[in-house]
Amino acid sequence: MTYAEAMVVGLIQGVTELFPVSSLGHNVLIPALIGGSWAQDLNVSAPESPYLAFIVGLHVATAAALIVYFWRDWVRLFGGFLSSLRERRIATADQRLAWMIILATIPVGIAGLLLEHAFRVYFSKPVPTAIFLAVNGVILLGGERAVRRRTSALAAPTPEPARAGGPQAEHAGGLTPEPSEPAEPSEPAEPARDREVARGVAADGRLSLMSFGRALLIGSAQIFALLPGISRDGVVTVTGMLRGASREDAVRFSFLLSTPVILAAGVLKVPDLTGTLGNGIRGQVLAGSLLSFVGAYLSVRFLTRYFAKDRPLTPFGIYCLLAGLGSLVYLLVR
Repeated sequence: MTYAEAMVVGLIQGVTELFPVSSLGHNVLIPALIGGSWAQDLNVSAPESPYLAFIVGLHVATAAALIVYFWRDWVRLFGGFLSSLRERRIATADQRLAWMIILATIPVGIAGLLLEHAFRVYFSKPVPTAIFLAVNGVILLGGERAVRRRTSALAAPTPEPARAGGPQAEHAGGLTPEPSEPAEPSEPAEPARDREVARGVAADGRLSLMSFGRALLIGSAQIFALLPGISRDGVVTVTGMLRGASREDAVRFSFLLSTPVILAAGVLKVPDLTGTLGNGIRGQVLAGSLLSFVGAYLSVRFLTRYFAKDRPLTPFGIYCLLAGLGSLVYLLVR
């Protein structure tokens, strides 16, 4: 593995891990599309592949970026977990959400230990990955469509009884609007990051109100991300939206769930990288990890602000659908 390969893969891993477009899918497809030494050096499905250990090891850097960005939230949630153990109860919003994250992480942890090898051997090849990437696009687009239809149905106006004489009569009868009071001078705006933290605390309060069963269901959706091309954050966000969460809250829950999962996956691969599989590529691992950290930090910063404005998953769905189908056609006809 060259430094150029490691740095490109590291940056792609950091960016695509948090965007709902599948980091593993991109790390399988890009070497195959480039071909040549890239396809040989960066083959996930090869037996005892150092490339797999490399990209999973990059998860440590990605998780570190999430922890740094959300450090105040994790301190608060960890405090809620400790206080829950100390008090032997689950009462506050932080306590409930901390236990929800633990509970929702268990299914994918078990599935990863049992199925990761089989899924990698049978599915981590370019053609199946391209198909799954297109399927990921369909999931994102279908989820957005379902949520829009539900929102439109709930927002449908109900006819109000007509008032005698209408608005003109009300005005004639003396029901004139009261003059508005002059607006008070606005206070200086909070720093953007402080506003994001406040929004996060409010979102956690809303998330803590869902049932533990719903949290388990949403967390179980991460199992589908074992298939290369299916995005963990994408399927968790769509599942959360379909279960009643707002888009912003569903995305936040997906980020909170991602952190322990990708950290654990990366830590499990670190011994491989310090062993024989890491011989000759440890410098490349450090270079790739640095870019993975930077890419992940910038991505979570962008996505947090993007979804705070209630923007849809549609652009990511279109991208996955076109990229998946385009890659499939290219791989089949070349």
